[in-house]
Amino acid sequence: MLDSYAVDLRGKVAVVTGSGRGLGLAYARALARAGAAVVVNDVDEEAAEQAVKTITEA
Repeated sequence: MLDSYAVDLRGKVAVVTGSGRGLGLAYARALARAGAAVVVNDVDEEAAEQAVKTITEA
């Protein structure tokens, strides 16, 4: 379900570099919440995997 104030990004793809933590993760989560398919990219594989888990569980 999309937030009432969110832009509808269903059908769009977002690539977020550094999305394993910090601002990158926050942006990736927000984009996913808006309906985008998000590509999580981070040099830390564990952080990236945890980010994917966090996003898909939300």
